[in-house]
Amino acid sequence: MKAKIHPQYKETDIACACGNVIKTRSTKPGIKIEVCSACHPFYTGQQKLVDTAGRVDKFKKRVAATKEKADKKAAAAKPAVKTEAKA
Repeated sequence: MKAKIHPQYKETDIACACGNVIKTRSTKPGIKIEVCSACHPFYTGQQKLVDTAGRVDKFKKRVAATKEKADKKAAAAKPAVKTEAKA
């Protein structure tokens, strides 16, 4: 191997948004993450929406708009029933 071309591999901390800190080794100093094994729903067994930049709200709004369009289309497709009074 060539000397002095590889990055330094040193001890660093991975800090999660929940406050959990994991010590490991990496070429990057100080890594920040949003979700770790201490707060991820798969490991905790709790339902939690991980919303990055409003993606969940954006998705719910889009689904509601699609459903509303489908309801309007279904209402417009029904033929209007005329009731005539016979004299």
